[in-house]
Amino acid sequence: TVIGRLHHVIVDCPDPAGLAAFYSELLGLPITWQEDDFAVVSVNDTTSGIGFQLAADFRPPRWPDPAWPQQMHFDVMVDDVEAAAPRVLALGARRLPGGDDHSPVYADPAGHPFCLIRRPGWAPPIGTP
Repeated sequence: TVIGRLHHVIVDCPDPAGLAAFYSELLGLPITWQEDDFAVVSVNDTTSGIGFQLAADFRPPRWPDPAWPQQMHFDVMVDDVEAAAPRVLALGARRLPGGDDHSPVYADPAGHPFCLIRRPGWAPPIGTP
């Protein structure tokens, strides 16, 4: 039997509101909860999503340095990796070394790595802005 159900994936960061705004734009999801030290991005206020939690002593990862590990990363599915690249940079991401043209690696504004992944054939189209 199932013991539980995923509520939120929580990401430590120095600026919860700012990082929530970044992922809200990147993923096309609203910010459904916000406090001084915590924010959530999800489909709506009754679904699970991504929580961003204040970590005053946050140490961002240094891709790909194992002494400062990535801690976690998101794979963000896009219809067109090349077209998505300038849009994520405009949101405040920065390109990191590694990856390739098919799955480039970026850092969000807090330094967490994420990859842009071309949408697999089984997934419905992401759409256009």
